[in-house]
Amino acid sequence: MSQPAISVAMSVYNNADYLALAIESILAQSFEDFEFLILNDGSTDGSAAIIDHYAGKDSRVRAIHRENKGLIVSLNQLIAEARAPIIARMDGDDIAEPERFGRQFSFLQENEEYGVTSSWTHDIDGDGNPFRVSGREPPVTHEDFLAAIDDGPLLCHPSVMYRRDLVQGVGGYHAAFKHCEDYDLWLRLAAVTKLGSISERLMHYRHTEGQVSNRHLVVQQYGVAVSWFARKEREAGRPDPTETLADLPPLDGLDALFGRPGTDRAVIARLAPRILYSKVALTSSGFDMIMNHLRTGHHIDGIWRTVPRLVRMGEPARAIKLALALAGV
Repeated sequence: MSQPAISVAMSVYNNADYLALAIESILAQSFEDFEFLILNDGSTDGSAAIIDHYAGKDSRVRAIHRENKGLIVSLNQLIAEARAPIIARMDGDDIAEPERFGRQFSFLQENEEYGVTSSWTHDIDGDGNPFRVSGREPPVTHEDFLAAIDDGPLLCHPSVMYRRDLVQGVGGYHAAFKHCEDYDLWLRLAAVTKLGSISERLMHYRHTEGQVSNRHLVVQQYGVAVSWFARKEREAGRPDPTETLADLPPLDGLDALFGRPGTDRAVIARLAPRILYSKVALTSSGFDMIMNHLRTGHHIDGIWRTVPRLVRMGEPARAIKLALALAGV
């Protein structure tokens, strides 16, 4: 069997509502030299039957079924099983434009210094209608990428295409960074290659109420903040203390992990602005993290404005609790 130019890596967990559309958008690509690995991560909703249906219709599709182990394990398994030197990511609820693979593959062939390229997206809701998203577009050049690390969007994970050997060379996806495994990987790859995006909308990226960025916002943003500091360790020539972890420690364990007092304060200072406007965060563990930080005598810029925000969110008890803490009562 000859080696394909691209291996498509799709991890699926209960995506039956959208899976057929996602698969068909890949099989309809104008660039046809690829294998299509679809890993069913223990789905219980009929996704397995959909995958097997398409595997029976198209020889490029290879179905992998196993028990649920989570996205990070799935992605690393897909990378290990891929036969092509270039891997294209895809989620089971998104839709690829027909020219996506051709445009991204050509970019990587013509720009050997780039190891990763993503694309801009059409943002859609669960019904396929336009979904309004605020903020900047993902960075196009590597220089733009480096400038965006501190406060901007980086790359749309399911739209990326990357060089397999480079991802394996930096250790693949790290287990500790659940729900932000892509951000941590991009930061590690930025030390060995260039990353950027094609300024064309080559993907329809679906936003749903149940997606990770909604359900696991605090865990995600906590991991992003810790990953940022892990990058600083590597840049300073020190070992990355997160590299072999299965899980990140709680906030009060960061000083010991990094071997430096004040790491916890620095992490919450980066984390707080990213959760202060989120009802999901302020009505869950994010509120407790903020309160514990305030109790130890530390300040968070703009925290007073969160009191009326909590009232508007229908959380008067939390608003009073925060106001009393800020008043030193």
